[in-house]
Amino acid sequence: MPRNLYEGNILKNIGLFSVPFLIANFLQTLYGMADLFIIGQFTDAAGITAVAVGSQVMHFVTVILIGLTMGATVLMGQAVGAKRHRSLSRILGNTVVIFAVVAILFTAVLLATAPQIVSLLSTPAEAVSGTVRYLVICFLGVPFITAYNVIAAAFRGLGDTKSPMYFVTASCVVNIALDYLFVGPLGMGPTGAALATVLSQLFCVVVTLAAIRLERVRFGVGLCRRDFRLNKALMWSLLKIGFPVACQEGFIQISFLFITLIANSRGLEIAAAVGVVEKIICFLFLVPSAMLSTVSAISAQCIGADRYDRARQTLYCGIGIAAGFGLVCGILFQFVSEPVLALFTDDLQVVKFGAQYLHAYVFDCMVAGIHFCFSGYFCACGLSLASFIHNAVSIVTLRVPGAYLASVWYPDTLFPMGIATLSGSFLSVVICITVYAWLERRRRQKQN
Repeated sequence: MPRNLYEGNILKNIGLFSVPFLIANFLQTLYGMADLFIIGQFTDAAGITAVAVGSQVMHFVTVILIGLTMGATVLMGQAVGAKRHRSLSRILGNTVVIFAVVAILFTAVLLATAPQIVSLLSTPAEAVSGTVRYLVICFLGVPFITAYNVIAAAFRGLGDTKSPMYFVTASCVVNIALDYLFVGPLGMGPTGAALATVLSQLFCVVVTLAAIRLERVRFGVGLCRRDFRLNKALMWSLLKIGFPVACQEGFIQISFLFITLIANSRGLEIAAAVGVVEKIICFLFLVPSAMLSTVSAISAQCIGADRYDRARQTLYCGIGIAAGFGLVCGILFQFVSEPVLALFTDDLQVVKFGAQYLHAYVFDCMVAGIHFCFSGYFCACGLSLASFIHNAVSIVTLRVPGAYLASVWYPDTLFPMGIATLSGSFLSVVICITVYAWLERRRRQKQN
């Protein structure tokens, strides 16, 4: 049943919503990290690079889908806040139809372009065949990723993040077990890692749907045939919120892929180092990402209930949590970067270059945490376009050009590349604060 998040203690609501969401996202990220960790125990740098590049592409696809589903989360949250419970079924039905089409199109396009994607990323020759095999198998699993994220978005809109966490936990256990089987004893390399990921995603979807159908979880939304009839106004609302968020996430991931491309052109060891660091950063960014979704979902309910004061307080609390976590991580990884990187590989050159990159890049977790929270708030207000704009500007003006210039001016170290990513996030924060101040001024004028 829908859960009320627009009343009660704000920090308690944030904790109750974000912790299960954080755990679920951690387990989803663990898919790729498990692939990379296990492949590193049984293969060489070429195998590590294949999985690192391939999983980076899959992370790109996943965050695009998560961004698109944000529309369902926000609209369902607003409906719960306004107590328009009859609207929930129609929102979910339209979401299912839209994303069935999206899944088919994504799968077809990605399968047709897999070799070109690998070539575009300047993947080292030794890792090309393994990367292509990894991607082709993972692309076949895109419908399962889509299905799970639509269901998870609906749960979040209803204020429930615990149920998706349970399903992903079971799926993650299956993924790790299959990873060890396929990559270890069966010696399937990157192909085995990809197969384990796809099968575990299928398992997750099947278990989730079975639990809902058997009423083992309280979903709270029933569907009938008329709910699947597309409503133009509703479809536009879903896409108006979700599409800019997807573009925002896409731009961020494109910047990562450009950095991967730059790293790949600098040799196998640097390519492997950047690939491992990106996985670590993806793990650390789980907290800012959890705050984005938490601020978005709770603020949407508050705005639906016309409680803008609580929406703002939720934003401030989210920023404090995300920035504080990022600062702690930034300080800690100045001392533990090498041991953490050594968990993924025993190649000393990979560890050396990775530590250089991570020492600077890790502080992006703190700065990005701030603009992530603003992005969640803007989405709840129906202004997800603002999130897209600030990310696009920072990426085009600082993040990607800075990474390229750092590789040219400082060919023997990766530390300046980390600084380039950090500078892009600082610009995003400045833009977000400006947009937020404008929003608040406009709201006060309307009240007066």
